[in-house]
Amino acid sequence: MSDAITSLADIVRRHAAERPDAPALVHAGRTTSYGALDRAASRVANGLVAEGLKRGSRVAHLDKSSDQFFELLFGASKAGAAMVSVNWRLAAPEVQHIVNDARAEILFVGEEFFPVIEKIRDELKTVRTVVTLGARHPGWKTYEAWRDRHGDSDPMLPASPDDTAVQFYTSGTTGLPKGAELTNRNFSWMMPRWTRTWLFGPGVPNLVCLPMFHIGGAGWGIAGLYSGATNHVMREFVPAEILETIQRERIEVIILVPAMILFLVQAPQIRETDLSSLKLIVYGAAPIPSELLRQAMQIFPCGFQQVYGLTETTGAITLLPPEDHDPNDPKKLLSCGYAQEGVELRIVGDDGQDLAPGQVGEIAVRSPQVMGGYWNLPDATKRAIQGDWFFTGDAGYLDDKGYLFIYDRVKDMIVSGGENIYPAEVESALFGHPAVADVAVIGVPDPRWGEAVKAVIVRKPGAELREGELIDWARERIAGYKLPKSVDFIEALPRNPTGKILKRELRKPYWGDKQRQVN
Repeated sequence: MSDAITSLADIVRRHAAERPDAPALVHAGRTTSYGALDRAASRVANGLVAEGLKRGSRVAHLDKSSDQFFELLFGASKAGAAMVSVNWRLAAPEVQHIVNDARAEILFVGEEFFPVIEKIRDELKTVRTVVTLGARHPGWKTYEAWRDRHGDSDPMLPASPDDTAVQFYTSGTTGLPKGAELTNRNFSWMMPRWTRTWLFGPGVPNLVCLPMFHIGGAGWGIAGLYSGATNHVMREFVPAEILETIQRERIEVIILVPAMILFLVQAPQIRETDLSSLKLIVYGAAPIPSELLRQAMQIFPCGFQQVYGLTETTGAITLLPPEDHDPNDPKKLLSCGYAQEGVELRIVGDDGQDLAPGQVGEIAVRSPQVMGGYWNLPDATKRAIQGDWFFTGDAGYLDDKGYLFIYDRVKDMIVSGGENIYPAEVESALFGHPAVADVAVIGVPDPRWGEAVKAVIVRKPGAELREGELIDWARERIAGYKLPKSVDFIEALPRNPTGKILKRELRKPYWGDKQRQVN
């Protein structure tokens, strides 16, 4: 397929013309060819136009992952609309905020989430039509009937590279979620560069297991479809099902977040699973303890590739390739790699000046992958995008060879006695203890130092571990001022749907009304 695309819709149009019978999506026992996906997208597009949607309208989706999501995504693109997939873990008032903020005119909702929409239906002021996925609901239209009332002739409506293709809502560091507008241009720039790096190609078995409201889920699926891969879409991440699918479908490429790698490494079935088909595991979205990475590299017989990026950068902007994953080079394993083609990085200090190699500051990026802006939030957009540079809110440094090292979110940094302490560095040191299954590090109030380092630990089943033993372990690995002053032991860490630890929840008991305004 030619590299250039004007809109996401061009992806299915071109594959349908060139290889219509090739499998595009596999989900729940269904296989959808590229030709069938293109026709379904046209029906969706014609349905959206019949509903009165105009260019720039928003289409909302509330369900776990499926092949139907991609019919809606490409159908919205053909209709000139933007897709808004809502985080299905949210409570009803939070869903209400996102759907209303996006001014969505039509909402597609899965059966599992009918009760959520029932609670707020009267408050969804811009939603004219609700369409159900997978089941019937009195008063709402069913997806197949709604879709198949319309013809499969492509409407071929005009599209611009600057049109918003997908609007992802970021969890944010403070306040309400913000809608990051990713444009056709963002995707068209990124896709040809990254799909080659990720070993995609026609017919390659690809596993899509991150949620669709996340750039790592929808974006990975789009990349697989762009390249003509056979994309196996998992409804949600269940370790046993992931391993079974890898073995049965001979999966070659997959993207995971570190928490998923942890769950797979700890899965009882991992030693009996045939993983020989795997060629590449791409991972990112959160810091990974180096010991966990080494464990995974011993278990999975394939290359590992770390990426760093954000929703606002249409995903990955740096790459640590397989050849840099040397277990004997622990320093390199802590890096998230170097800037990719068309990406420039800066490390900026508090005074706005660039910092020298090795100095920690805020990571700023300039690239055609940077979003168009935050939906209806011009002030937030101006704060985030200054001139040509997007300020990520992440803290890190560049070494003298241009490798980027992420420390943490700037606002997660712990300031204790005037020293800056980055939780990810402490977490990586603690994770290597043989009794530790999971770890989070937070800052808690301290009358002397302002903040003190606290470790929150999940022990491995049957393991015994005392506070003093863990602190002594860490003392051999990190500077004294970074050591935890206290340790809590709990059964499980709170995480969001993409596996990021909800540190705000861990901090609540200690900060009370003074709770720090961070994730």
